[in-house]
Amino acid sequence: MRSYNINKGIGRTVEFKGLKAQYLFIFAGGLLGMLVLVMVLYIAGISSYICLALGAGGTSLIVWQTFYLNKKYGEHGLMKIAARKRHPRYIICRKAIPRYLKIIPKAGSI
Repeated sequence: MRSYNINKGIGRTVEFKGLKAQYLFIFAGGLLGMLVLVMVLYIAGISSYICLALGAGGTSLIVWQTFYLNKKYGEHGLMKIAARKRHPRYIICRKAIPRYLKIIPKAGSI
């Protein structure tokens, strides 16, 4: 009878070079956006040195910022921050108190 290796990575989050979860999408999207920006600037006739400087500077900023966010907030940190922003700070109740204490008769008792 043959023995097969069991995949131990089922249920774990995706990780690449220490970046986890949504930070991979931010990282890949940022790099792709920088590539498109540099290509558009080069086609528009901007000097190639300026394009290279903007590309290198922007790419290094994206790399630094995504690794910083990953280290600071962790795997689910950005989702927690977004949820906290959508959560109300307090609940306002503007109805009169007797309106909450109103007794509603049952259907069969008249």
